[in-house]
Amino acid sequence: MLNIIQQPLHAIQQRFALSRKGALDFCKGTALTTLLDVALMLPAVFMFLFLEDYLRPIVNPGSSPLHGWIYYTLLGLAFMALMYVCATLQYRSTYTSVYEESAIRRISLAEKLRKLPLAFFGEKNLSDLTATIMDDCTDLEHTFSHAVPQLFASFISIVLIAIGMAFYNWQLTLALFWVMPVALAVLLIAKRKIRSDNTANYLKKRAVSERIQEGLETVQEIKSYNREADYLDKLNHDIDTYERTLARNELLTGVIVHGAQSILQLGVPTVLIVGAQLLAAGRVEFFTYLIFMVIGSRVYAPITEVLNNLAALFYLDVRIHRMNEMEALPVQHGSTNFHPNGYDIEFSHVSFSYDADRQILHDLSFVARQGEITALVGPSGSGKSTAAKLAARFWDIQSGSICIGGQDINRIEPEVLLEKFSIVFQDVVLFNASILDNIRIGRREATDEEVMRVARLARCDEFVRKMPQGYRTVIGENGDTLSGGERQRISIARALLKDAPIVLLDEATASLDVENETRIQAGISELVRGKTVLIIAHRMRTIANAHHVVVLEEGHVAESGTPQELQQRGGLFAKMVARQREG
Repeated sequence: MLNIIQQPLHAIQQRFALSRKGALDFCKGTALTTLLDVALMLPAVFMFLFLEDYLRPIVNPGSSPLHGWIYYTLLGLAFMALMYVCATLQYRSTYTSVYEESAIRRISLAEKLRKLPLAFFGEKNLSDLTATIMDDCTDLEHTFSHAVPQLFASFISIVLIAIGMAFYNWQLTLALFWVMPVALAVLLIAKRKIRSDNTANYLKKRAVSERIQEGLETVQEIKSYNREADYLDKLNHDIDTYERTLARNELLTGVIVHGAQSILQLGVPTVLIVGAQLLAAGRVEFFTYLIFMVIGSRVYAPITEVLNNLAALFYLDVRIHRMNEMEALPVQHGSTNFHPNGYDIEFSHVSFSYDADRQILHDLSFVARQGEITALVGPSGSGKSTAAKLAARFWDIQSGSICIGGQDINRIEPEVLLEKFSIVFQDVVLFNASILDNIRIGRREATDEEVMRVARLARCDEFVRKMPQGYRTVIGENGDTLSGGERQRISIARALLKDAPIVLLDEATASLDVENETRIQAGISELVRGKTVLIIAHRMRTIANAHHVVVLEEGHVAESGTPQELQQRGGLFAKMVARQREG
């Protein structure tokens, strides 16, 4: 019995990208909306009872009404109370539950993103992700609160009402409801075309968002190369294309909606004609004819309301497809039990590719030992940054193994693994907060004194003292009030504060001039002391003090050894050093 219930519930979850609670609330909301639709027929029932009672003396002279005004007043109040209760329950089960489900959906997406490989965010357009989390969730919220449960409830309530009315007179029932399957057929015939246009409209809208995002991210380059006109032309073209697609889509939907509504309006005239013929032939009573006329004026109201939201309803599939796409993305799992025997990093026959046509690493093997600085060098595109990020499990490798302290990192939960890493990237990301808070990201429970100590080691103190509020100065979005070197020093201070046993430096001093690079070497020396260090650098002087150098070429180890040994061999490393000296 439980399995019989769970199967359709699971189908609803998959079809509408809902949580289990959301699917249960959806079923409850549909049931209560059906009850409300039936309850909204009570005014018509009241009118019929009242007219039947008070028209009786006209039809049968000498008789009198069976009930007085007090009875109908109380009956009217009872019907109003019943409709109020149904409306309140329906609102809570539909609108309130939908908003709760929307919150669950956003949190679920955020949790999904949290468990994805970090490299995913470098490959994915951020405007696309933002639109999915914000716009798509909002559209689903609106549609599920205003259209979807109402659609199901409308059809259920109309079927129930039709069955009930068929007991009075099947001919009039057929005359009243024949328009429903015809209107539905029109919608189903047009659905594929509308869905196709909705998908195109969605993609055009996303193209506009991505173009705006591109402009915001590259405004410096656009201005410096006088490409404003070119960028605006492309943006205007995208907007015009989107507007044309949207207008065409809205026009088609409008024609379909009003066409279906026009078909529904034929139901009442059909009842008038058929009822008049049956009444003239004496095959139907006047009061039966009357009840069909009264109910016919109200029975299409739920369907008409749903049709008004048809555009959002047909747009639903595009949104749901996006949600299911996000939910289907493979996540990284692993054990939270990570107690390595030391922090040596061992690459053993590692091969990796971003896709089938782009092999980056080929049978890569080397060891970065604890207490030593291991430098990864090589020409651009040789796989240095990729190898370093694989050590932190930004991606999962295709073959071979990467072990830290003898434990395979592919079996470790990424968040647990990253607790052991202090990472300084070339591209620093800062938050619109104070310098103190930006550094404290390295260790949230750190005191102000601890933050300031690492800031001094990273040579942040020199520029912070010149700011109006010192360490409490808010530095703007992504630190836009700071220079590249100042932002990099804050990043190094963060890593110092975290004090993790493994340090990954990816072009950490690339944004610094020679003078600043020399000045913060003390901070970097403090950061790497006694730890496992992987450093990626193009400047050969940056790795002069490295204990071990791994030279990569086209994804494999070309040579390895100390800087002095490699210099004496006259191989690729020596040639790179010579070219930089010549430069």
